[in-house]
Amino acid sequence: MDAPVTSLLHNASRGDAAAGERVFALMYRELQGLARARLARAPRVTAADTGALVHECWLRMQSLGEQHFADRSHFLAYAARAMRSIVTDMARRRAAERRGGQVEHLTLDTAAANAVADAPEDLIALDDALEELTKLDARMARVVEMRFFAGLSESEIASALQVSLRTVQRDWERARAFLTLALKP
Repeated sequence: MDAPVTSLLHNASRGDAAAGERVFALMYRELQGLARARLARAPRVTAADTGALVHECWLRMQSLGEQHFADRSHFLAYAARAMRSIVTDMARRRAAERRGGQVEHLTLDTAAANAVADAPEDLIALDDALEELTKLDARMARVVEMRFFAGLSESEIASALQVSLRTVQRDWERARAFLTLALKP
């Protein structure tokens, strides 16, 4: 399935809207899997279902104009990042509504890699920590997004980032350590 998707992604990056729609159709089930995984980590954050999250993600990706995705893994990594952004935005809105518009940031009290963010504050804290990690090392942050949020394997991440498998493993270990410290109360 990778070859047809890669070909369609290249055509879509050259402005072929029909190819973009075909990619969406072919990748819909995988995008739903990403959305299910994303929402499973935030069950009380939003009432959005997986289909709504997939479609919102697709609309965001389309609104950015031409995107150049090297392959399926790169596309899924980008979709995972977009879904993270959407769910975090929803959590921020919900937290603001619950507190009369004043968001209070709380930290997770568990290890970041094994955390399941239930409350909007937990999701916001995790997103803030990932933003800090991005400032320190953008590739490490992308590894976390691809592995934790998209569920990609280490070899898929290495392929998408065009680095060695060992580099991905090192980045994952360092990122987990950073997030664990950043999210301690």
